[in-house]
Amino acid sequence: MTGERPLSTWRLWFRPSMIGLHAFAILAIAVCVVAGSWQLGVYDARQSEQRADVQEVPTAPLDEVWGPDDVFTSVQQRRPVTVTGQFRPAEEQIWVTDQEQAGEGEGSWLVAPVMVDGSALLVVRGWTAEEPDSFPDVPQGMVTFDGVLQPSDTPAGRFDPETRTIGSVRVQTLINELPYDLWSGYALGEDEAIVPAGFAAPAIPEPEVSWTAGGRNLGYGLQWWVFGGFVVFMWWRMGRESVETARSALDRGDTLTT
Repeated sequence: MTGERPLSTWRLWFRPSMIGLHAFAILAIAVCVVAGSWQLGVYDARQSEQRADVQEVPTAPLDEVWGPDDVFTSVQQRRPVTVTGQFRPAEEQIWVTDQEQAGEGEGSWLVAPVMVDGSALLVVRGWTAEEPDSFPDVPQGMVTFDGVLQPSDTPAGRFDPETRTIGSVRVQTLINELPYDLWSGYALGEDEAIVPAGFAAPAIPEPEVSWTAGGRNLGYGLQWWVFGGFVVFMWWRMGRESVETARSALDRGDTLTT
């Protein structure tokens, strides 16, 4: 027995011969993190560019992009349009319940049928947090206003003809309840002129952008991070093996020179 205190695992990990491994591993991990973050940043930028392209679509007259007998397609989705038509009487408006407004909570949409080219286009005039009550007046005569087209919503309850409420703007449901033909989608009003007093203009949802826009950069970014994880694993494995080898040598009485 020499009485020498055995070297701790910590000291074996950071003995001089291990410094090169640690330096290489740290450098490789830093490169992977930076390169992966850069690729993900490029992916986010391309997503933003795609979203901006969607938002910059020019406003066009409704009849130039869609017709009352046309099926609603991706060409019309989120398309800003100018609508010219005549509102149906106020009592024919509809409350669409359980609608969330950013920063305001849950409330109801006020939806008005507007006659355009012989069919009714459902137009969201505004949002209110108050319980649905009497309908506000509608604009009179021929009215022109801007809106953003939306597809028919998914089902959310039946239409109640007594309270004139429904859980979503479901054209397929309402076409069986209203005495006129309906356009196959609806519009979110953007013009303050059609928003009743005490109501907020309906929030326009952010455009949906496919995750595949810039998908190559997303893939590269994830690959860099996976490679960084592999470097960490190999760093730990090689270091552990080196420490075990060194400890075995010490147990045999050998002297570590480095």
